[in-house]
Amino acid sequence: MILKELLIGNAAIARGLYEAGCSVVSSYPGTPSTEITEFAANYNEIYCEWAPNEKVAMEVAFGASLAGTRSCCAMKHVGLNVAADPLFTLSYTGVNAGLVVCVADDPGMHSSQNEQDSRHYAIAAKVPMLEPADSAEALFFTKEAFELSEKFDTPVLLRMCTRIAHSQSIVETGTRMDIAKKPYVKDGAKYIMMPGNAKRRHPIVEARTAALTEFAEDCPYNRIETGGTDIGIITSGTAYQYVKEIFGNTVSVFKLGLIHPLPVRSLLEFSKKVKKLYVIEELDGVIESHCRSIGLKVTGKDMFSCIGEFSQATLAKAFGFPEKAHFTTASNIPVRPPVMCAGCPHRGMYYTLAKNNVTVLGDIGCYTLGAQPPLCALDSTLCMGASVSGLHGFNKAGIADGKKAVCVIGDSTFMHSGVTGLINIAYNGSNSTVIILDNSITGMTGHQQNPTTGYNIKGDPAGKIDLEALCRSIGIRRVTVVDPYDLTACERVLKEELAADEPSVIISRRPCVLLKYVKPKTPLHVSPDKCKSCKKCMKFGCPAISIHNKKAEIDKTLCIGCDVCKQLCAFDAIESEVHI
Repeated sequence: MILKELLIGNAAIARGLYEAGCSVVSSYPGTPSTEITEFAANYNEIYCEWAPNEKVAMEVAFGASLAGTRSCCAMKHVGLNVAADPLFTLSYTGVNAGLVVCVADDPGMHSSQNEQDSRHYAIAAKVPMLEPADSAEALFFTKEAFELSEKFDTPVLLRMCTRIAHSQSIVETGTRMDIAKKPYVKDGAKYIMMPGNAKRRHPIVEARTAALTEFAEDCPYNRIETGGTDIGIITSGTAYQYVKEIFGNTVSVFKLGLIHPLPVRSLLEFSKKVKKLYVIEELDGVIESHCRSIGLKVTGKDMFSCIGEFSQATLAKAFGFPEKAHFTTASNIPVRPPVMCAGCPHRGMYYTLAKNNVTVLGDIGCYTLGAQPPLCALDSTLCMGASVSGLHGFNKAGIADGKKAVCVIGDSTFMHSGVTGLINIAYNGSNSTVIILDNSITGMTGHQQNPTTGYNIKGDPAGKIDLEALCRSIGIRRVTVVDPYDLTACERVLKEELAADEPSVIISRRPCVLLKYVKPKTPLHVSPDKCKSCKKCMKFGCPAISIHNKKAEIDKTLCIGCDVCKQLCAFDAIESEVHI
């Protein structure tokens, strides 16, 4: 039975996984891809899991494919960097059952540390890539990706972006396909990538690319929408939606769904039917470069930036169209930069680090907000796990005044790729202090479980990593747990470990205040008579505290009663509220 539903792109992909008969999904959460796996987990027919990192997730998906079951892994664009190692060799081995890799790019860097274009991976790894332009195509392309994977014996990349992943459109849902499990046949020449076998597999990859290029010439994922002949536009994904909104049917459009490999003959034929040819694509000029390589004269990145995401206004301005009337907000609305939540357990540790003027290498997570004023506690943020490895190098290089640096890393990020850096510290002996900010959840992407929480993606009990035991097993003898709400203890432990002449780990442990089981305490309030307007409480950066009439005030709707600000006040002006 076919039903129409309004779904975000990520939910549509999950539905596509279900309908395609996919049975195994392994992922690591990363905005804007996270919901793919969360929605897929709602289908009992699909086994879903959170893997420690994206490399593991892709290797799990490969194993499931090898065993004869359709499988998938999902990640954001920087996650594909982590999974690149297996991806490139998967291109050589091919698959048994279909294997789809969902990757979500983030033009505009809404929640990312860079703006890379995942299409380069498809080209470099020589695997096909599909790119939907709405939720309906997200569902359809997901199902088709499995068919492509099995037809051409290859993993298939399905490229999303933030706008498609998180915007809604109508889809038609169907029933789940009954996909028989494929038998596993031992085939060392195909799956064992020793040099001798890999050399024989490379020509197969090149032949497959040639076959896919031919397939691209008239495949159902690319289409020509004939309109006016003065302008022809080659586009894909989100950019296609902006093109249609601005131009309607007044121009001819070559809408690409299969964006690697790209066709040749059909693009050349399209160019003959229009007077002037444009390529409109976000981020890098991938399609434009292809068009130029086959001899087409196109206008692209000389007109459109390779930075940030596009909009309808971007295209309208570029083509000289008058700006449409639109709603604007008042100009006097204050800027509200992102901040850590009121009662965030990370704040106490960051305050201690900033107070002691410690150099801090940061990592990827909501705790990166410790770089924001007034704390300004971080000195660097690179990529997942880099804080630990970077700290080792930083301390090995030495500092003139002999001052040690430390690093901070979340519990989930530590399991993702921080643990290997700690092994390096223990093995190669740098006198480094690693601070694990353990808030008992993967906070940045919306509270996903991880190997330290004791629960799986379904919320069922699961194996739980003992962080203290893990660190000691690596070879770290000094492992201390501290409550970040206790500023005195934080400062004492920090000074002790900075003074120690060996590697150490501080586990700053308190659950995220937004977890359902964390119950707030009675909010605090400020006694105006006792407040001396010193503003020391403002240096802490809690959004529940503000200044009114030169006196500190605490917003009762935000305060969770953590008492950290109370510890800062030298005049006992911050008090617990008494209910009579």
